[in-house]
Amino acid sequence: MLSIDTSENSERENYKFLIGSIIPRPIAFVTTMSEEGIINGAPFSYFNIVSSNPPMISLSIQRAAGRQKDTARNIIELKEFVVHIVDENNVEKINQTAASLPPNESEIELANLTPVDSVKISVPGIKEAKIRMECKLEHSLELGGQDSPGCDLIIGKVVQFHIEEGIYEKGRIDPMGLGAVSRLAGTNYAKIGEIFSMERPK
Repeated sequence: MLSIDTSENSERENYKFLIGSIIPRPIAFVTTMSEEGIINGAPFSYFNIVSSNPPMISLSIQRAAGRQKDTARNIIELKEFVVHIVDENNVEKINQTAASLPPNESEIELANLTPVDSVKISVPGIKEAKIRMECKLEHSLELGGQDSPGCDLIIGKVVQFHIEEGIYEKGRIDPMGLGAVSRLAGTNYAKIGEIFSMERPK
């Protein structure tokens, strides 16, 4: 077995080991709003649950050459955002939003996604997602060094769930009906495959 010291690797080498090892990764499509009212949308696979009491999620938004991305800046300024689950039906449109656009242009318009009003926050979501979560900023942290942070870690509190009725029954979500897709390494993605069950020991 190889044993590799991360401090001797380049950032890119460590990145490849991480994204190749930690798979599959759920994908959040995040909508935010700029101070000028432009709706920004971008997908992130450094995304997961933090807590269920209260309900909180995390996003790690990597910086490019030390520059904060529009999504992180908008969340920190407005303190609101919407997280959508990427699924088999919307993944191609959402992939288009990964294009680098200037802050005054909307990825939602570029990908022909349909904005839908939120209930508890000012940031709209998109209609094309089977699940979306309205979030308020709980914490933001700059990570990776004081002089040159490498990412913004965002913790959001979920204040409203929106779930398509067809995949919801008795408080549970049908995983096959949701059809979430996950991120692997490179240009690879994965669908929900074979599902198996195992009882947890008491």
